[in-house]
Amino acid sequence: MKLLVYGAGVLGSLFAARMHEAGHDVALLARGARLAALRRDGVQLAEGDAPAVTRVPVPVVEHPAGGYDLTTVFVRTHQVDAVLESLAGLDGDVLFLLNWAAGAEPLGAVIGHERVLLGFGAAGGTMDGDVVRYRPAGLATRMVPMPIGEPDGRSTPRLRRIVRDVRAAGINAKAEPRIDAWLKTHAAFSVPLEQAANAAGGPLALAGDPGALRGMVRLIRQNLAAMPNPPVPRGFGAFQVLPEGLLVTVLRRFLRGPTALHSGLNTASPAAVAAELERMAAQMRTYARVR
Repeated sequence: MKLLVYGAGVLGSLFAARMHEAGHDVALLARGARLAALRRDGVQLAEGDAPAVTRVPVPVVEHPAGGYDLTTVFVRTHQVDAVLESLAGLDGDVLFLLNWAAGAEPLGAVIGHERVLLGFGAAGGTMDGDVVRYRPAGLATRMVPMPIGEPDGRSTPRLRRIVRDVRAAGINAKAEPRIDAWLKTHAAFSVPLEQAANAAGGPLALAGDPGALRGMVRLIRQNLAAMPNPPVPRGFGAFQVLPEGLLVTVLRRFLRGPTALHSGLNTASPAAVAAELERMAAQMRTYARVR
């Protein structure tokens, strides 16, 4: 498969490296200082806080050249419009693996509805200079596969092929027939969580603020109630029925654990996070009004 990975942050870099190692013809798109670092050192990977760094010589490009079978997009929500403009003239399927609660319609309106697949990069990690420190392998990594789906829920040959190739590269992935509902549910949960963590200064600080956690739980409940569909996965329905105090206790434990500490909740770019969260919140307000 000839693959373009659009976005060279934590998730895009890790995905490109794994697919390159699996033998695919991969091009990783980057700009500026990140492009220079990748050309010089390749994708540098480290598991958690381990000192060992692996370098994977993934080919990098500054502009998409065309001829790709699949483009995977790993950017922040507020950056999608610029990506769509650059992909509109290219061929091939496009898999958006990002925070997105607006459905496939605005994406397909620009690049063609038949090209769009939706998903979410479920791996986690942080940037340590030019090194991607990805979440250590463990139970959480195995339990949260990368969901990929057709916007209309069909099981198509291209979907089955993409999931097969991704899994063969060692990435935990699955076909998700309710991918739009999955992404809306994730937004309902992640926007209040990331806003609270950003305001507190990180997951550990948020874990120590019960008042902020209670406010966050209430916002999550409001978001889930405003959704046009039941939560996916169904387990998120627990936020609508479990006592607030119990949810605060569970979230505090999560925020102090390795999954939260090796995730985007520890980002060094609060301004970028704020811009993304505002775009996601706007998407949620739109479907809440038309519900």
